[in-house]
Amino acid sequence: MTDHKTQSPAQNWYLFLDRDGVINRRPVMDYVKNISEFDFLPGVFESLSILRQHFKRIFIVTNQQGVGKGVMSENELQKIHDWMLLQIEAHGAKIDQVFYCTHLKNQLENCRKPGIAMALQAKSMFPEIDFQRSVMVGDTESDIEFGRNAGMRTVLIGNEKTSIKPDKKYANLLDLAYSLAKKGGWDEA
Repeated sequence: MTDHKTQSPAQNWYLFLDRDGVINRRPVMDYVKNISEFDFLPGVFESLSILRQHFKRIFIVTNQQGVGKGVMSENELQKIHDWMLLQIEAHGAKIDQVFYCTHLKNQLENCRKPGIAMALQAKSMFPEIDFQRSVMVGDTESDIEFGRNAGMRTVLIGNEKTSIKPDKKYANLLDLAYSLAKKGGWDEA
């Protein structure tokens, strides 16, 4: 007989997180161009540790057109992400992969959210992903639209008004993590 409590919902769900505004402070009318400008939001490390218990894999999906605009290099973006991942791991959490798009918003063919190119890239790298058992967490309408376009559940973080209603809304990532911990995972949330 299987003990229900030993089967973790983490075996069944996948989490996609936006970066700016969810993991770190979103610069106003600017981009995080180097490590010194990257400022983790309060509670993010604790949040990620809790969320790791409720999701099999955690990914970051982020539009980074600052590279496409020439404001920063892709090499600098990679340094920022490498440093970010090291900080997260040093605090006992883990991100499985960071997917980013450097295309400009006005390019006809691009991989930016709300298109699902980054979700499909994740699926090709991790074929076990089931988008119907995935959650997209972001702070903008394009994040929510991305999640919907890929067939995921959606969570809006913060106060932005969106024309697309998310499945859930929380003030910050820590509130989401506490809610999932209290309810035992997304299945029960």
